[in-house]
Amino acid sequence: MNMVEKKRTGRNPKASREERQLVEEALNRAADKEKRLANWVPKTETGRLVRNQEITSLDMVLDRGLAIMEPEIVDTLVPELEVKMVDFKKTARVRMAGRQFAFRVAMLIGDKTSFVGLGVSKDRERWPAVRKATRDAKLNLFRVRKGCGSWECMCGTNHSVPVKITGKSGSVRVTLIPAPKGTGLVAGENIKDVLRFAGVKDTWCKTRGSTGTKLNFVLATIDALNRVTRMRISEDLRSKGEK
Repeated sequence: MNMVEKKRTGRNPKASREERQLVEEALNRAADKEKRLANWVPKTETGRLVRNQEITSLDMVLDRGLAIMEPEIVDTLVPELEVKMVDFKKTARVRMAGRQFAFRVAMLIGDKTSFVGLGVSKDRERWPAVRKATRDAKLNLFRVRKGCGSWECMCGTNHSVPVKITGKSGSVRVTLIPAPKGTGLVAGENIKDVLRFAGVKDTWCKTRGSTGTKLNFVLATIDALNRVTRMRISEDLRSKGEK
């Protein structure tokens, strides 16, 4: 496509090629996933329970305190997970023979309702690093506790975080503050991706530290959601509709 055709159609040929590549990659991933699940032989007790349909939801796995050590468990129980690359960087290590390059990838997964996970991995090739990071994200999947912790709202629905909570990673500190319904996500773009994947719809956010470090920014948000899930909640907050 030359410049005349580009002006005539109004499309960027490079963008269209990238879109076709993304569609092909998505179809290949779906086909590989179906083939992998069909040939899956569980190696853990949790995997055997899921394979035999004795466990039919990820909530049952987490309520029983079972460890998720196979990504096929998540693929079987939560097939509608969405995946997004949140960080991609080319790294170098100096050796006697010269510099060795690798790719560091951070992948975010979630169902935009209750579950979210983050995986970070490195490899000398790009797509193996993406696959390894996606696998790690599935193994790190956890359930996010939500609620209505804002005194301005008190609606009792699970649209925000139940309490004010701070997460940290490196020098970055991310504080999630409950917000009334309809506020939206008042936060940076990287934090918004994590909150959307976790199913949080309304919250304020306050940050400190070197927030330009994207990976630490995302890790601090994951740490905040993990902290609010692990913490003990009093009965008055439970009565306000938190999970």
